[in-house]
Amino acid sequence: MPFTICTWNINSVRLREGLVQRLMQEEAPDILCLQECKSPVEKMPSFETLGYPHRIARGQKGYNGVAILSRRPIEEVSAFDHADLGHARHVAGRLANGVTIHNYYVPAGGDVPDREVNAKFGQKLDYLTAMRDAFHADTPSRAILVGDLNIAPRPDDVWNHRQLLKIVSHTPVEVEHLAQAQDAGGWVDVTRQDIPDGQLYSWWSYRARDWDAADKGRRLDHVWASRDVAGAAHGSRILRAARGWDGPSDHAPVFAAFDL
Repeated sequence: MPFTICTWNINSVRLREGLVQRLMQEEAPDILCLQECKSPVEKMPSFETLGYPHRIARGQKGYNGVAILSRRPIEEVSAFDHADLGHARHVAGRLANGVTIHNYYVPAGGDVPDREVNAKFGQKLDYLTAMRDAFHADTPSRAILVGDLNIAPRPDDVWNHRQLLKIVSHTPVEVEHLAQAQDAGGWVDVTRQDIPDGQLYSWWSYRARDWDAADKGRRLDHVWASRDVAGAAHGSRILRAARGWDGPSDHAPVFAAFDL
């Protein structure tokens, strides 16, 4: 069963409903995973008329929130509250072929990379530790993990490795915590499997006057697969152009295809 999956931090699904519609019309992924929906589930827009009749989601008013929109039947199997934060940051569903899709929104972690003075950074590290422990306890198989993991792990996942080593999202402690979670689940970074070399970004700050010209990006959005299905992945790409759409999210959609 071949299918295409897309992950996108939409930064308010109600505010950017039109952008979701545009993506569906122009790109038509079989499965679209959204993060930072910023809406209770019952107030999230419906996209059934565009061919996405299936949805599983967790939502909150004004922040967080994750949703999986699918052209194909998908059954909810879990919604973890890692680190007991009480946040809507994960939902997972299983397709008819037995593949489980995990959609994650890892905490951003605030501005100061020190848990002693910044509780949000501590929450981020605790969340990643809980992910690691969950994967140790139940090793993923026939699984795909996508989402805004809020960490750019590789030197070429940021515009300037040395300058960002003390900036939240690229600090060594965050990268190590993410690596431990990835290793615990035996996850393969599908995007870098397909695009092994070169600078690669999925997020550009709103603060840049001209984000495209400055190009000070980070690869915060990821597609992983368990080892038993990673070999079926191909066609990874980042739709950079979407960052330039009217009223955009600061994230761009990330795609991968699977022949399963």
